[in-house]
Amino acid sequence: MRAFTVNENDEGQRLDKFISKVVRGMPPSLMYKYIRKKRIKVNGKRTEEKYRLLLGDMVELYIPDEFFSVSAGTSEYRRACSDLDVVYEDKNLLLVNKRPGVLVHTGDEGDPSRSPEAERETLIFRIKSYLVSTGEYSPEDENSFSPALCNRIDRNTGGIVVAAKNAVALRAVNEAIRDREIHKYYLCAAHGIPTRREDTLHGYLVKNHKTNMVSVSKSPVRGAKEIVTGYRVIAENRREDLALLEISLLTGRTHQIRAHMASIGHPLLGDGKYGINGEDRKRGYKCQALCSYAVEFASHNKDLEYMYGRKLTVDPNSVFFLNKFPGVRL
Repeated sequence: MRAFTVNENDEGQRLDKFISKVVRGMPPSLMYKYIRKKRIKVNGKRTEEKYRLLLGDMVELYIPDEFFSVSAGTSEYRRACSDLDVVYEDKNLLLVNKRPGVLVHTGDEGDPSRSPEAERETLIFRIKSYLVSTGEYSPEDENSFSPALCNRIDRNTGGIVVAAKNAVALRAVNEAIRDREIHKYYLCAAHGIPTRREDTLHGYLVKNHKTNMVSVSKSPVRGAKEIVTGYRVIAENRREDLALLEISLLTGRTHQIRAHMASIGHPLLGDGKYGINGEDRKRGYKCQALCSYAVEFASHNKDLEYMYGRKLTVDPNSVFFLNKFPGVRL
């Protein structure tokens, strides 16, 4: 038998959601059976799976030890690399500037590996390592929560990723993103100079899971999701026929910016999936010239009220393609 005392990061969850996190190796059907058979109890009593946990509740699990997964402990995080480019930090949030080439999670962007070695190279592992080093996260003191990312960007895209340090912040940020009260802005260098200096693009995106690529059409097609992408031209490099664009996402789909810009004849510099990359690689560009450079908080959520109206940006010197547009100020 194992018992867990509900802490501040656990409370408010349904019992079944909590169990699925602390016992990751158990099939859901078996979990519900154990709840019915009173092999999973709360405060010594049989409880329905939809019960919302309260601070201080005791959850008891009379189940085989084999179902309990072994997660990384404090010592393992202390040995890992915790080097981060921190854009902003407080007791609830951590915003970091991810470098191109770093995966946010294992299994993302065509990397199916879930080995410990691969996990240690991910952004989320480095964030946890950083928080262990500052004393803000102790894996042994948590039942179901660990610091989590609130947004993702592609492996070869750089820029701001938002992480939550506690469950309240995670719920608040996820709610704000869902309600489009957190605005994300990107910079990109695109081939060709758009005729319109500013525009809002509408289209429909379909993902091919086998190739991990997407296609964009102007009209609805089966299985497509609507996409809306806003852009404005910030600067031009007419000698190399490049434009520096600020992109605002009104929807957030896989490869949306890269595919949408390519669909109107302006693929991103260095984009090997949606552009013609041969010449770009000869010039030293091995990944797309795209950076999530700013995040603006417009949420009325009481737990994010102190962030309302703040716009946080990366250091312009970290955006590798800005040297194509000398004199630009962000």
